[in-house]
Amino acid sequence: MSDESSSSEMLAVSGAAGQLGRRVIAHLLDTERVAPSRLVAISRDPSHLADIAARGVTLRQGDFDDPASLGPAFAGVDRLLLISTNALEPPGARLAQHLSAVAAAKTAGIKHVVYTSMPNPDDSVIPFAGDHLGTEQALAESGLGWTVLRNAWYFDNLLFTLPAVLASGTWYTAAGKGRAGNVSREDCARVAARVLASGASTNAIHDITGPAALTVEETAAALSDALGTPITVVQVSDEELVQGLIGAGFPEGLARIWASFDTNTRLGKFHVVTDAFRRLTGNAPETLGDFIRANKDALKAGTGAGRAA
Repeated sequence: MSDESSSSEMLAVSGAAGQLGRRVIAHLLDTERVAPSRLVAISRDPSHLADIAARGVTLRQGDFDDPASLGPAFAGVDRLLLISTNALEPPGARLAQHLSAVAAAKTAGIKHVVYTSMPNPDDSVIPFAGDHLGTEQALAESGLGWTVLRNAWYFDNLLFTLPAVLASGTWYTAAGKGRAGNVSREDCARVAARVLASGASTNAIHDITGPAALTVEETAAALSDALGTPITVVQVSDEELVQGLIGAGFPEGLARIWASFDTNTRLGKFHVVTDAFRRLTGNAPETLGDFIRANKDALKAGTGAGRAA
């Protein structure tokens, strides 16, 4: 729960209609017990947020591609959660959006920005890592207070990829023996709500991870045991994975981005495990086993979208 010193601050969440944004707002209301009168939900299309408005949260229209909309969206806000957008194409579009948001936050007099980033954006082969690094640098140079949450890859992406794996019984990967400290989207929402509501003003970077870094083989074994479906992991080259994704219907640009996650894992750049979630929330992060048990039916059915990061 937020302390008395921050009990009057206005808190805003951008991307409030997205899966992460909705869960952050839920945690602000239900876990942090923030009064709805202190919350602003920002979206390009606030009509998608009627359920949030019904709880007393203020809705505002704000579009990072329309800088003129951001002044009214940010007016009177003390602390902003800037959720990274999903504008992966064309290259540079997302960074431009984020830079507009940072500039508007400064103009609006926002005191502190919390930003959702990715692990090791300064040492990554993922094409969009520069979007995150550039946003982090802009915040550091802005004169604003800031907190960067470098969220690990979501367990939830299994909801997107697993149905094809279960259908064939084969998981093609270029990740090799690389490990990744994946985390649930729910935990990322939980920690974002805590940091936003905390009133903390010290600039900081936190790597938000699950409790363990696992290989694809270990992940497949856990899924196979829980779901009762044998899964064989087949290691392929980066280009073989790209061509396989294209064959499965991915546009080439997206296929290369998706395959780069495996490359990044193989090179050890996702091998990050910290206690940041526990330190910030006082709770243990969800394990892969916990996530599988809670989402068993959905994993089999394939409901939910992959993370753009």
